[in-house]
Amino acid sequence: MMRIAAVQINAHPDSAANLAKMAYWVERLMERDRPDLIVFPEYCAYISSNADLLRANAEVEGKGPACDLMSTLAAKHDVHIHLGSLIEQRGGRYYNTSILFDRSGAITARYSKIHRFDVTLPDGTQILESLMVDGGEEVVVADIDGVKIGFSICYDLRFGELFRALEAKGAQVILVPAAFTQQTGIDHWEILLRARAIETQCYVVAPGQIGSYDNGTRTSFGHTMAIDPWGLIMAQAPNSESAITVDIDIDHLNAIRAKLPVSQHHVLK
Repeated sequence: MMRIAAVQINAHPDSAANLAKMAYWVERLMERDRPDLIVFPEYCAYISSNADLLRANAEVEGKGPACDLMSTLAAKHDVHIHLGSLIEQRGGRYYNTSILFDRSGAITARYSKIHRFDVTLPDGTQILESLMVDGGEEVVVADIDGVKIGFSICYDLRFGELFRALEAKGAQVILVPAAFTQQTGIDHWEILLRARAIETQCYVVAPGQIGSYDNGTRTSFGHTMAIDPWGLIMAQAPNSESAITVDIDIDHLNAIRAKLPVSQHHVLK
């Protein structure tokens, strides 16, 4: 059994305020629920639609205020922390990167978002993430206390082939930290999360940003969720800054896979 907490916050272009919120939730969750793993949303440490501001607030290869704080908190509380994502400068390039800290505060895994969000929303708003960050290439699955955790970020959710690759690498839980837009989230967030859980027969834990930023010009959908391997919603956050905590039962997952062995029936590769 593994206990996972997913945190839903409204981040802004204010790194110090965002980090204070994150520290608050780590302290509160460790006092309240004692999770084994705490997961934050995409762009939790700093969020902006301005590429120059994002890059100016990048952390360099896992070193900076957000990474230092999460490392300290992980060691202090003997807990794994998944820093949903931040802008990371690595090798002279910028990436939207998830970073995992173990119980000692050491970085044990990182994943850079493969699919960048280049779209025009129904209201005409154009978002071009590819102008802000480069795309990652590696499919990442990490071992946390014997449970295989697959990594994805936000827009990755629309690409079933990534989730299939995570399941093929042994994933039992897939994390989807996100800043899903209000417009697309209303129609697609829940159905995509549940579909990915059903397809892969994995638990899916998806912490989302909530509320607006950049003076109200951008709004995130929230609705942080945890889905079981049968596609059922285990928990969903209210429409506010909050957190959900769920217990991951690998015996339940194995029973579903044994009765409906989807992974053995793939024909098209």
